[in-house]
Amino acid sequence: MTTGSEKKKWSGKVTEESHALDLEEGVFTWHDPKKIAASLKHSAEESSRRKGTPFQSAMSMLNFYINRAGKNLDEDQKKILEQAKEELRVLFGKGTAG
Repeated sequence: MTTGSEKKKWSGKVTEESHALDLEEGVFTWHDPKKIAASLKHSAEESSRRKGTPFQSAMSMLNFYINRAGKNLDEDQKKILEQAKEELRVLFGKGTAG
């Protein structure tokens, strides 16, 4: 059975050391949703280790970070990351930014 601290360590380790995508350093701390989306798209398209489509991989990594950061994520940064989801959809032709 894992403890709360082990779970926190696990999620932090996955975010820092994930081999699914090679992310640019600090991508989730950037303040430009279009830049975040473009970086995630590039990482997903270049990865030979992803399991799903590039869109699925990029969106999954973004959602994983938002969910794991939880209440520790600054509200302004959370809004930026939510906007980055919309930008990802646009970049992959899955919808339009509102």
